[in-house]
Amino acid sequence: MALIWSNFSCLKVNNISQMRVPIKAHFGLRTDKHASNSIIKLCVNTSVAHKRFSLLKKIKDKSINVTISDKQLSGTIDILDFIEDDYGGVIINPDSLPDASNSFAAALQSSLSYWKCEGKQGVWLRILEEQADLVPVALKSGFHYHHAEPGYVMLTYWIPDGPCLLPSTGTHQIGVGAFVINQEEEVLVVKEKKGPSWCSVIWKIPTGFINKSEDIFSGAIREIKEETGIETSFLEVVAFRHAHQVIFDKSDILFICLLKPLTFDISIDTTEIDDAMWMPLDEFLNQKVHREDELMRKIINTCVNKCENDRQGFKVEQLMSKLDDRISHLYCLDFEPSLKE
Repeated sequence: MALIWSNFSCLKVNNISQMRVPIKAHFGLRTDKHASNSIIKLCVNTSVAHKRFSLLKKIKDKSINVTISDKQLSGTIDILDFIEDDYGGVIINPDSLPDASNSFAAALQSSLSYWKCEGKQGVWLRILEEQADLVPVALKSGFHYHHAEPGYVMLTYWIPDGPCLLPSTGTHQIGVGAFVINQEEEVLVVKEKKGPSWCSVIWKIPTGFINKSEDIFSGAIREIKEETGIETSFLEVVAFRHAHQVIFDKSDILFICLLKPLTFDISIDTTEIDDAMWMPLDEFLNQKVHREDELMRKIINTCVNKCENDRQGFKVEQLMSKLDDRISHLYCLDFEPSLKE
């Protein structure tokens, strides 16, 4: 079995943080054949390089306790299974976590000490729903909540001194508003069944949140189909609104999209929508809320001006990037390609 070797020279002497014993330590990583989880055993073989201290000086770094003398000593330390990320940190394998809280606490402390001496920075710990008993143990060890999703909670630990440089959890929620107008200059509008009281008394354009891993243009098409039964094709993004401290104190971005209707027979989703119709544009614009609400008036006027004057909006283009080796959708102004392309 291949061994991984490295130097370990950061153990503290007698809890005096400024004094360090120059020691030489070799580590070999192996898997415990008798363990039910994939805990890595860190094999330690140490020898004193300088004899400035008397025999049997105790060296302590968090949970690692080794007694150093003139003789070589050896032992094992449990290290949780992990992979390195691209930013000098580690990601712990959730399937390697011990079931027992005591075993998890010991392995976690040993792992943190090892990663600190290896110069690692951020630690990402995903605890699955069935491992929820381990969350208090991780918090007691200095981990912090990062985010939660169905089935797991993510915690983080920042090893270096100073402020944590790990990225925060998602700060924004993304929504779409769909402006759909037919050849008779009628706008597709809806009345919401649930939500703020003012939503149930006005006719508004269809809006909604996009789903996880859903593109803006496909989210707009889906929302119209779900709420009204109308099939559409995406044309462009006309504008977007940015607001803060909305739902759960998150920031909110609402993309206003222009779409072309492909069908015209309305079939509403009665769980979300109270009613839907094709409303004449003049009647839609003359609603009191549009006359009095500066933001809504600006949004609708922008959409109308785009349709009447053929002003340019942001069209979507699918492009491949070599930076992250993935396909993305770029929303940009359409233009004639230059000779350099």
